Amino acid sequence: MRFSRELFSFLLLRLGVIIVISALWQGLAWVIASPDFPSLFAVINSVQFHLNEGEMVTNILITLRRVLLSFIIAMLLGGIIGIMMGVNARINKLSDSLLIIMLNIPALVTILLCYIWFGLVESAAIAAVVINKIPTVVVMIREGARAVDKDLLAVAKIYQLSASKTFFNVFLPQLYPFIIASARSGLSLIWKIVLVVELLGRSDGVGFALNTLFQFFDIAGILAYTLVFVVIILLIEALIFKPFDKLVARGTRFD
Repeated sequence: MRFSRELFSFLLLRLGVIIVISALWQGLAWVIASPDFPSLFAVINSVQFHLNEGEMVTNILITLRRVLLSFIIAMLLGGIIGIMMGVNARINKLSDSLLIIMLNIPALVTILLCYIWFGLVESAAIAAVVINKIPTVVVMIREGARAVDKDLLAVAKIYQLSASKTFFNVFLPQLYPFIIASARSGLSLIWKIVLVVELLGRSDGVGFALNTLFQFFDIAGILAYTLVFVVIILLIEALIFKPFDKLVARGTRFD
């Protein structure tokens, strides 16, 4: 019951913020009175139109599939590499320069190279997104691995816990705050990169749809897609990240 009340309060607060932003948006649209700044009502009508046409649902599902796949791969690989660099000073020293380089290579360069090397195929699109995201995951998880309480690991050794139990019951729970932080930032970064990937080299997805709308200077349509995707991200935050974050904050153990 308490969890339900907290979730309801969180959703109510977010709803209040959305209402205020919506009112400001509509008010500015009335004041500016320009086709380059469509009103909220015009954008909602555009959402309804694209939903009725059917292509919005299809494009959003395609983009979400790419986002989810890229997110899972990047979190797994980045987590493994980050833990290795955090617990092993030699690996960290050998990999640190490469990590800095990867962090500073523009996403656009990676996308273009993946398309040139592998062709305009789905695997190239996913690879480009994953390569761009992994370094940021590595940095956060590495810092988490460095901050792990060594005394707890020593206690686990004294009680002769197996390596797997020590990892999952002692080491990994201390990384949860860093994992959730990298997941949050990762999701916001990945879906932006996915849109660029789709705009440059795919024939479906939200990025492709936005490029088509841009060709026709359909600002209401562009904002319609943006609005729907933002709503989806807010739902993911409220239903997945927020509850997990609260469990971590309470020090819940996952056995």
